[in-house]
Amino acid sequence: MHEFELIKNYFQKLSKKSLGSLNLNDDVFFDKKNNLVISVDTYSEGSHFINFKKPDLVIKKIIRSSISDLICKGVQPKYYFISASGNKKSFSKSNLSKIRKSLNQEQNKYKIFLSGGDTIFSSKLSFTIISIGFSKTIVYRNKAKINDDIYVSGNLGDSYMGLLLLKDKIKISKGPLKKYFINQYYMPNIQLKLVEKIKNFANTSIDISDGLLTDLDKMINTQNLSYQIKLKDIPISSNLKKTLELKNLAKINYISKGDDYQVLFTASKSKRRIISKASSNYGVKITRIGSIKASSKKSTIFDHKNKQISLKNKGYFHIF
Repeated sequence: MHEFELIKNYFQKLSKKSLGSLNLNDDVFFDKKNNLVISVDTYSEGSHFINFKKPDLVIKKIIRSSISDLICKGVQPKYYFISASGNKKSFSKSNLSKIRKSLNQEQNKYKIFLSGGDTIFSSKLSFTIISIGFSKTIVYRNKAKINDDIYVSGNLGDSYMGLLLLKDKIKISKGPLKKYFINQYYMPNIQLKLVEKIKNFANTSIDISDGLLTDLDKMINTQNLSYQIKLKDIPISSNLKKTLELKNLAKINYISKGDDYQVLFTASKSKRRIISKASSNYGVKITRIGSIKASSKKSTIFDHKNKQISLKNKGYFHIF
């Protein structure tokens, strides 16, 4: 079974008396009475990062992907806790110094504070991050409305290209282009500038961690709705566009592979001007890529000729 079946079949009933758990079907815990918002994420070597040869970059990826859960809800992250399992090789003095330096840089960049955690010895390297913020409201999942516009921030696909380069599954000559993609994999450009504004226009939201289409399905998974998306409207960087053309690769295979950590949300058509203004004022790229439809229509992605595209792999799933 995949992770959502596991949660639904074995753990969802245990959370019934905890309203803040949101039925274990959202990115965060939200205690409305105390304005408390919490997210928890675990990252293991081999699944969430390739290896630990660059501990300074791996830890940045982990921190950014964790606080991204709060940001997409419209919540400013404030505190984080980090627990780690590893051995003397992974936590050598050199690696620990690099980790400390990176954490300090991330704290200064995002105005967050290390507030606790735990460490244990293990042959398997993993990290668990608890991120905490405070807010009177959040943007929930499963609040989309029929005919809502679908938006995404930033660009998609750069991180996946970086992953392929790190795995030597694609070749690019050494230089600025290769460095760009690898940096996008390790240091996603999360949209903190949107955190205070997204609640003004989003009906529902999620961050793109497992892939555009997978996360879009998750965002509306308890609603009787579908979506229609146009491939040509899905934003990619000029660097990715150039690389796809050079290598004769299909865009469709690069836009829903995960690790983008951009904000995916829906909004009423009446909010188009507000969203455009927020994009301009805050210097954040926000692109309308499709719309929400009734369940009588099948969720579909269309190519530039308005023909339906069939995808075998819609993103990443944890299968147990």
